[in-house]
Amino acid sequence: MTLRELEDQALRLSAEDRWQLINTLVRSLQPKLQPTSKPKGLAASLIGIAKTDTLPPTDEEVKALLLQMKK
Repeated sequence: MTLRELEDQALRLSAEDRWQLINTLVRSLQPKLQPTSKPKGLAASLIGIAKTDTLPPTDEEVKALLLQMKK
């Protein structure tokens, strides 16, 4: 079956069946639509900018820091 024949048959379907066909086709492409390349530009240069070897501060430590900043 050619693409044109498939299109002709699809247009003969009810609106509900065409929506179902659209959903099926989109789902079949979903994994292929995901970006396969690494991010570029400014966003890529910021990846890992805040990464450290230490553990993040606890809630109490953050509260203490915020109190110090208010003074």
